Order: sequence, then C-alpha cells, then structure tokens
Amino acid sequence: MASAPKGCGPSISSIYFNLCDLTTVWGVAVEAVAAAGVLTSFVLFVILLASLPFVTNKKRKSMVALQAGTLIFTLGLFGLTFAFIVDQYSTSCVARRFLFGVLFSGCLACLLMHGLWLALLKRQDRGPKSWMLCLGALGLLLVEVIINTEWLIITVVRNPPGGVIVPNLSCIIDNLDFVVSLIYVMVLLVAVVLVAIPSLTHKDKQWRQDGAFILATGLFTLAIWVAWIVMYIYGNRAAGNPSWDDPTLAVAVVSNALVFLFLYVIPEICLVTQQDPDQEQPHDGDHVYPARSLVYDNILKEPEAPHQTVCMENKAFSMDEPPTVPAKPTSPYAAYNGLRSCVYQPTEIALIAKGLTKMDQEAMIPRARPLSSNPGSSSSLPGSSESLPP
Repeated sequence: MASAPKGCGPSISSIYFNLCDLTTVWGVAVEAVAAAGVLTSFVLFVILLASLPFVTNKKRKSMVALQAGTLIFTLGLFGLTFAFIVDQYSTSCVARRFLFGVLFSGCLACLLMHGLWLALLKRQDRGPKSWMLCLGALGLLLVEVIINTEWLIITVVRNPPGGVIVPNLSCIIDNLDFVVSLIYVMVLLVAVVLVAIPSLTHKDKQWRQDGAFILATGLFTLAIWVAWIVMYIYGNRAAGNPSWDDPTLAVAVVSNALVFLFLYVIPEICLVTQQDPDQEQPHDGDHVYPARSLVYDNILKEPEAPHQTVCMENKAFSMDEPPTVPAKPTSPYAAYNGLRSCVYQPTEIALIAKGLTKMDQEAMIPRARPLSSNPGSSSSLPGSSESLPP
C-alpha cells in the first residue's frame, strides 16, 4: 500500500489521494472550485424559487422552469467533477461515461428550448407555453439517456468473447471512442448557437439580452469543448503525458459549469423580476377623470354668468338688499382656503348621475343668477312677468 501523501490521512484510500494531496495542485484547486459551485448553485436555486411570487412578467415566468432545469444540471456538473478528480475504478468510470453526456445534454436542451422560444416570439409575438418547452427539453434529454444506456450495455455489461472476465471493464475505453459517443451533445451545442442568433434582432431589448446570454454561453461552451477534445485526443499524447487525461476532463467540466452559471443562470435570475414593458403605467390620455377640479370646470362651461362665485347665492335673501357692483372679477379659486374638505370631490356615481340628469335639472330647477350691475334696474323673479318694487 502506498504511503499517504502530504495532506492525506493514513486511513484514506489511494483512489482519493487527488482530493487531499497538497502536492497535486490541480486536484485541490478543481475540488475547491467545484465545491464552491455546488454551494452557489444551491443558493441560486433557492433564490429563483423565492422570486416566483414577485415575477410580474408572464413571459419571463414561463421561462423559470427551464432556468431551474439548467441550474439543476449545472449543479450536477459541479458534482461530476469529483468523479474525474479521483482515480479510475468501476463506479467512477460508469459515472463518467453516463453522466458526462446526460448532464451536458440537459443544460444544452434547456438553452435550446429557451432560444427556440425567443425565435418563435420574434416571429409570432408569442411563444409556446411552459409545459410544452419542458416536454421538449425532456425529450431532447431522453435521447442522450438512451444513447448512453445502450453504449454502456454494449461495452460493459456484455462480456467479451471467450468468456474472459476483465476487471474494471468500464474504464477500458479509448479516448476517441469517448468523444465519438458525445456526438449528439455536440449537435445540441451547435443548435444552441444557431437558434440564438435570430433573437439578437428582436424589437424588445429584454429579449435581445436573453438571446445574447444564450449565444455567449453557447460560444464559450463551444470553445471549451474544442480545447478539451484536442487535448484529450492529440495534445496529451503528443506531449507524452497521457496521465493528464483526467485533469483535462475535470477542468473542462468545472469550467463549462462556471460558464453556464455566470453567463446564463445568474443574468436570467437578475432579470426574472423585471417588469413587462407592455404592462407599464398608462399614459395621461388614458385617465378616466381629468386632473382639474369639477367646480372650476363648471364655472368655465357657463359663460352666461361671468361673475358667478363658487357658492350659490340665495335669491330670497338678496332681493331686500341694495344691489352692489363688483369691484373686479372674482377668481374661480376665491372660495378655496387650502383645505381639502372645502373642494367638492365627486364620486363615480355622482359623475354618472350628473351626466344622466343634467338636462332634467336645468328644466326643473331655476338657476341662481347674480344681481344686475345697474343699480337703477329692477330685478325680477325667474318665471314671473311682474317686477318687484325697488
């Protein structure tokens, strides 16, 4: 049994030395980033669920399920990183071969459906419903699940010819075969990049931002995949260090998970509570009632009484008093003393009643008129042909 390296206890198995060996810098560094990614993904998932009651934009609310799915698969990628840090054995090799394609296809399927929704929204001004998008993403994911399951059955479960049992058969696989098994995931990746391009010309800024997030995530993911495939197939062999295969895959997984997290999930969570521009406050022309006082409007609508004050004068008590000539025109705001209670505030029922009965009231109730400005003239009661004595 090999002696425990620096940082590892004597009871730890040798397959876990990369997790605690302080001399193996890549293992400790990748492990720390993966652990932080798991914690961050869990916190973001809780924040996303807590933001649901505050989502007022119905279109963005339909995307929450896809964003939650992307976050769950991203958390799985951070967890899968530990399977590439530890040494190869039967369980870790099966997890690598099966979960690598499944988790990546899950993230890319959610991104693809989001991009497809943006493309349809641009053309039809409305996208598919949330449950349809989730079924589409699930269908794309199940294709990769079926592919990986069949691949494992063919290469692991079935014994080789001659009946010879090979230990850790799941770990005996060529690098090129591993890459070829991920062709479907590569097709999804290219589809994500292509479907995000049309949404960059959307008329609404918020949907252009979503398309930019998806496109940036797809392009960075594509760059990471090209880099690790070249290193995994050719670079490590050319450098004479085939032992770098596990670090190459571990760095690729954790880097791609960070891309999903910082270029798509976090920006979308920041925008999930953004108000829908189609549901903004109405313009001034949409108000039902004008802002001016109804008393002032009634005064302006009665040109036959230019000197009428806000309060109606009682004609019965003013006939015995000598008429006076007003010194100057009275302001419509003369009766307003600054208190809200002195201004008539009509209700909706009063406004309706006033509109319906205005003609009847003018026919039945005589209107009070101010005294004549001529002192020598006699005043007459409305509706009477006789004049009163001075």
